[in-house]
Amino acid sequence: MNRIFFRFFVLVMLSITAATFVIYLAISQLFGDPVEDIARRQAAAPIVLLQDYVDRAGPDEWLTRLNKARETSPVRYDLIDLDEARQAVPVGTLAELERGDVVIVPATRTLYRRVDLNGERYIGSEHDVLRATNLPIDLAVALQKEIVRFVIVALALLVPIALWSRSHWQGLQVLSRVADEFGAGQLDARAHMQPSASIYPLAERINHMADRIANLLQSQKNLLHSVSHELRTPIARLEFGLELLSAKAADPALEKRIKAMEGDVAELNDLVNELLGMARLDSAQSLQLAPFTLGPMLRDCVQALPPSPHTLGCALGDELGSVEADRRLLGRAISNLLRNAQKYAGQRIVLSAARTEAGRVEIAIEDDGPGIPAEDRARIFEPFYRLDRSRDRATGGFGLGLSIAQKAVVLHGGTLQIDESPTLGGARFIIALPPERVL
Repeated sequence: MNRIFFRFFVLVMLSITAATFVIYLAISQLFGDPVEDIARRQAAAPIVLLQDYVDRAGPDEWLTRLNKARETSPVRYDLIDLDEARQAVPVGTLAELERGDVVIVPATRTLYRRVDLNGERYIGSEHDVLRATNLPIDLAVALQKEIVRFVIVALALLVPIALWSRSHWQGLQVLSRVADEFGAGQLDARAHMQPSASIYPLAERINHMADRIANLLQSQKNLLHSVSHELRTPIARLEFGLELLSAKAADPALEKRIKAMEGDVAELNDLVNELLGMARLDSAQSLQLAPFTLGPMLRDCVQALPPSPHTLGCALGDELGSVEADRRLLGRAISNLLRNAQKYAGQRIVLSAARTEAGRVEIAIEDDGPGIPAEDRARIFEPFYRLDRSRDRATGGFGLGLSIAQKAVVLHGGTLQIDESPTLGGARFIIALPPERVL
């Protein structure tokens, strides 16, 4: 947000600077160089002395009055050849010099003017030029005045622009804060602004959008809750009926079929529990944050795994320390990833954790299984998504474990990424907890 207004400020300053140069060039083309005009005003006294005193003398007295002006004026007057003067004045002022006009060079504080175009002052005067040096020209003062004018104009433009931008900036800050809160799960976050605010229409549209999203999410959550709870009753009836039927069954084939049906009912019951678990992960407000030591929690997750033929190794850093998180929810995310590794690993699974130089804690679960193709890694966390549908019965699960793990990590402000294991060759899941969660 600050970057937008910084760029806007830079654009305004560049526009004012460009406008100043354009105005200067336009005035120079239409009315002459402003700097030369300032120098001419400052050198007005020597010019008046030359035109009203020296030039008004007759041909016999012209040099006499020029010498008197030399004696009384701090300006130094010299007579130089016309060719020398042509080399001294700027190219753009040669025409003025040839016409007999006064030519001022502000950089050298010098004045040039031909003595006479026709040689009437004295013999050979048409080839002479009067040069006056040490003129009372001080461009520094003039430039300071121009700078002051520029600053005043710039302030006159910047102050209203700053006031106008400030109201926009404050409004955008409000919208940015609302977006962050809404994205963090606070679905009641709204932008409250006065109708007179410049971005009030945008805030209203964002509020309407937030209302609709909140209603849709609430409807989805209510539907998920309702369906999950309603399913519990018929599932319980099926379990009770199957138990009665199993007690009376004498045929081994029928008893085997009943066992299969009980497995299907248990699978439905697990699915309902997973759906209810997904529904509870709605916002960070559901977290029960408390500090705990990370190492023992990771070892508890390993010990709670069901028996498997895989070799599970732990590589935990010596200085993991403590984190402030929801121990149950974070432990479930890690357990889901470990169970997922048990389903697809060949022989080995490795759980590792360490602190990074940036202050984060990274927890990695990797295996030597077939891995996850790069094109499927973006969808692997979608609910009910599985890479190989033909292995649903063999591997079990409903495609919710990874989705629950990702939601749990995101609620803690962390990230869950998928990569290829550099040592085992299979999949590698990396949980990164932000520094604010690390104690």
